[in-house]
Amino acid sequence: MERQAVEQELAPMLVELIDLALTAKQAHWNVSGMWFRQLHAQLDELADDVRHWSDDVAERLTAVGVAADGRVQTVAKATPFADFPTGFVDSTKVAPLMVERLNTVVENSRQRIDRLQAVDLVSQDLVVGVIAGLEKHAWMFAAEQPSHA
Repeated sequence: MERQAVEQELAPMLVELIDLALTAKQAHWNVSGMWFRQLHAQLDELADDVRHWSDDVAERLTAVGVAADGRVQTVAKATPFADFPTGFVDSTKVAPLMVERLNTVVENSRQRIDRLQAVDLVSQDLVVGVIAGLEKHAWMFAAEQPSHA
């Protein structure tokens, strides 16, 4: 196992997951509109799951001898996401915003799978499991959209 190669894959994933969890809570607190109740609960479930996965990723980093960096400054500097809207956000906008973020983490993580295969199968397996959960959440949020068929 190459410690530095694992760090190059898991450190950015940790940043993405922390940002995703914080965004889910921000949306949870400020969602409004006709889908409020179901999205309020769904966003809380997402935040809980993503916090769990970010903890798994951080612990994997430390298990291979790399300090996990989930500081606010690090996340703010390294996140691939645009700012989430401020204030109350209509429920019709929340679901597509969350799907976009979830899909970004999934796409980035699918690339990580290939690169980790050559260096650490345990880390690769962790990423595969996280993707499965993220895809499930993306599917559920996508189903909230009126255009979903």
